Amino acid sequence: MAGRYLSSKDVTGIDPLSRTDIELIMDCTRVFKLEFIPSGEKKLPLLQGRSIINFFFEPSTRTRTSFELAGKALGADTINISADSSSMNKKNETLNDTARTLNAMHADCITLRHSSAGTPMMIARMIKAAVINAGDGMHEHPTQALLDLYTIIEKRGRAEGLDVVIVGDILHSRVAGSLIRILRKFNANIRLAAPPTMLPAYVERFGVKTYHDFDEAIAGADVVYALRVQLERSAAAFIPTLREYSKRFCVNMARLRQAAEDAIVMHPGPINREVDLSSEVMESRQSVVEEQVTNGLAVRLALLSLLIRPREDLAKQTRLTGRG
Repeated sequence: MAGRYLSSKDVTGIDPLSRTDIELIMDCTRVFKLEFIPSGEKKLPLLQGRSIINFFFEPSTRTRTSFELAGKALGADTINISADSSSMNKKNETLNDTARTLNAMHADCITLRHSSAGTPMMIARMIKAAVINAGDGMHEHPTQALLDLYTIIEKRGRAEGLDVVIVGDILHSRVAGSLIRILRKFNANIRLAAPPTMLPAYVERFGVKTYHDFDEAIAGADVVYALRVQLERSAAAFIPTLREYSKRFCVNMARLRQAAEDAIVMHPGPINREVDLSSEVMESRQSVVEEQVTNGLAVRLALLSLLIRPREDLAKQTRLTGRG
């Protein structure tokens, strides 16, 4: 990996990343997944003396925890700030003033989750630190898409030419927004299945196939990606009942048998069991949901390393071989 680095100081969305950028992230992720995580080591002082601020304006368990673990594992000083404890909420501080304050702190990287689309991009333009979008409203979640791509390649050997069906609450899903973008860059065949009220019109510009009949959409699929019905974003108002939704769009074993024999089942979590996925599918050999969580840590280790020390030989710094 010597001499290789990302073309931008930030990861605020999938579109600004070139395929070369993404392939570099995949290569670096593979190093951490195969070498560092199984080693049992808890600390790798690659980012010793550097500082990372995790700034989350919305609740998070998986994303926030994996960023915190990744930062600490690399030896960085990691600070967590939630919306409840920030002066933006308590003292009506503007986003611009918060950005200026963060810039004055001279942090090396800021991971940001915010309810408003575009906020990480705006912050990135105002500060010197690297900015990673940890989810902005219903817009994007690029690190989730990166870990999903890595999981697909790891389990299926490639993304090109695979038939990927994404089912569920596409309208409210930032995961879907990033996943569609990254799969298009790798020439996967994308099918979207959802009730008409949960399938936004704009997806047609991505050149994807859309279905209101999940049984038709899942036929022969190589990857089945279920999305969570986002009740916190008033998604329940877009369907008659959760029971009715489950009848038509839950990934159960009967439906999964219509997919390819070696199909994998994915979900970004947290899961509404018997609504998004049945418990039987979740516990089946085709489910790679737990592997996605592990790969999330590996992807975030890779991103922090690449963004904070972009021009250094990561293989030499970590004393890892980079095999795989």
